[in-house]
Amino acid sequence: MFNRHAIGHLRNWAKKKNRKPLIIRGARQVGKTSLIDEFGKEFDLYISLNLDRKADLNFFSKETSVIQIFESVLISRRLQKPQGRVLFFIDEIQNSSVAIKSLRYFYEEMPEIFLVAAGSLLESLMQKQVSFPVGRVEYLALRPCSFSEFLGALGEDPLNEKLTSVSVPELLHFRLMELFKQYTIIGGMPEVIDHFANEKDIVALDNIYQTLLAGYRDDVEKYAPRPAITEILRYVIKYGWEFAAQRITFEKFANSNYKSRDIAETLRTLEKALLLELVYPTTDTKLPAKKDLKKKPKLMWLDTGLVNYAASMQNELYNKDDISDAWRGLIAEHIIGQEIMGASNRFLEERHFWVREARNSQAELDFLFISRNHGIVPIEVKSSDSSRLKSLQLFMQDSTSKIAIRFWRNFESRNKIRTSAGKEFTLFNLPYYYAGFIDMYLDTRQ
Repeated sequence: MFNRHAIGHLRNWAKKKNRKPLIIRGARQVGKTSLIDEFGKEFDLYISLNLDRKADLNFFSKETSVIQIFESVLISRRLQKPQGRVLFFIDEIQNSSVAIKSLRYFYEEMPEIFLVAAGSLLESLMQKQVSFPVGRVEYLALRPCSFSEFLGALGEDPLNEKLTSVSVPELLHFRLMELFKQYTIIGGMPEVIDHFANEKDIVALDNIYQTLLAGYRDDVEKYAPRPAITEILRYVIKYGWEFAAQRITFEKFANSNYKSRDIAETLRTLEKALLLELVYPTTDTKLPAKKDLKKKPKLMWLDTGLVNYAASMQNELYNKDDISDAWRGLIAEHIIGQEIMGASNRFLEERHFWVREARNSQAELDFLFISRNHGIVPIEVKSSDSSRLKSLQLFMQDSTSKIAIRFWRNFESRNKIRTSAGKEFTLFNLPYYYAGFIDMYLDTRQ
């Protein structure tokens, strides 16, 4: 399957007059190649190279003009000089510094070609002496499939239409919550969703999860900054999933004996591979919300389904009516964070959360949603009643924001809440399945 949201972004990119080559950045197995193969059907000619293949890599064996490179590809594929729109896709571009450098010259010398590149661990290359054509390319982030795309894969198009227009009637709420629980259990990896859509059997997904995890382990080991980190990478990929959505310390992470410096280096290597994000808190209640790198970060992995499988949490989640009742609410928080991130294809998108660590006033909020239209919106992921949202009330008392969100299992509602100091704000209680549509929901309800 392919990312429908990203297809829309690609179409918008293709319409630009001053279009630049596009680099798709995402972890392995999030569907980069499938996405471009699908997009290629919209062109008069689609040419795809994979630089994992020696024959394709040879086109970039030495520096030469991009016109000669392109003509050589045409001749080798027995293709005529193209008429109409041409999409040229260079996959696994990280295997050739010459290919990366050529993106600049495709932009300058062959602007009529629609050029897309993709690769894994490009962030690691950017730390080395590899010249990326800054200012002459643009980026698209590709992440695991969203709940909306999960519904599309299952053929639930009428339900998906209600979801994407944030107009779900209460009569359909229970059905959507059942499906969201399924999505939370299996996650958003395209191969997993494809198989589940065909077989409807979670147990049958075992081999796919194992293959994905083994592939990530083998892949990132190639990019370990030094040999000592290789062993720690294996350890973290084996045991680190159990700490999803938790604030972590680097020293002796996951009950290990590894030093803080080595764990920090390992986690940042995995972050460059886009397998996880270290989300640092802010203490700000107003924009700009600056990260405090001196405080403990929250560990968010690429995909909740991988977390459930690797941490052996599938059965517990399956037997709970409310996902917030599983794993001390951490899985609910993780999937909401995944949906928030998945709603954007901007590569520099980050998640935020808030803490107060004063001696007699400890507080923490699950997320802060930074909205262009609505400012800074605090988010809690809880099924408790409004009177117990103490951290939220502390935040709202100091913030200029007048709205907050609580994600829960029930149907949508809203409350007017007054803090102990007398400030009034509106709390939107939203079902989990709206997590990828926060801006749209607020735009239509205010």
